[in-house]
Amino acid sequence: MSAAIPYMASAGALTKILNKIKEAGTPENFNADFLSTKLGFKGGNSRTFISWAKKVKLLNEDGSPTLLYKKFRNPSTSAASMAEAIREGYAELYLRNEYCHELDKKAFKGLVMEATGGAHDSRKVEMIVATFFNAKEFADFDSNLSEEEVELPKESIQNLAISPASNSNKKVNLGLNYTINLVLPKTDDPSIYNAIFKSLRENLLSE
Repeated sequence: MSAAIPYMASAGALTKILNKIKEAGTPENFNADFLSTKLGFKGGNSRTFISWAKKVKLLNEDGSPTLLYKKFRNPSTSAASMAEAIREGYAELYLRNEYCHELDKKAFKGLVMEATGGAHDSRKVEMIVATFFNAKEFADFDSNLSEEEVELPKESIQNLAISPASNSNKKVNLGLNYTINLVLPKTDDPSIYNAIFKSLRENLLSE
């Protein structure tokens, strides 16, 4: 059975929609109404974006935006998140060639034909290739989303600072230095970071 490779019926609209997503707010549900009213894409072919976005994990099956969608809107993680989305949606092609995003269009088309069983002049094959290459323009495959630096809340960093005066009453200054490596969880909740640094101050940085 041929692989189900995601594509848009109008691949050219993909670039415009992705650019609009960066500008617009994140909806509770990304549906046809949001696509036409908020983003301004009323054509039937543009609606195939919703199906494509679900397959690449930008949207959940119920139409709600995923964390990957939100990271795509964030300039600092946008390119890395699109690379991850492409790897998710085109997993079948990556199983055949883990560097398929580096192939030129001719070689990539051959890979799609192999995966789908489509003919060389297949309209579907052409749309898959065009969609993939348009999406690839937004991606940076050299970035790993899991290794992106976490932006810590300013108050957490300020709370972590140690005042030089706190050591003024010590009789001996040993001059010890040590390094603490933290693997921080991915979260938008500042209270989690505050709890981590509070624990550090109480258990490791106390006098």
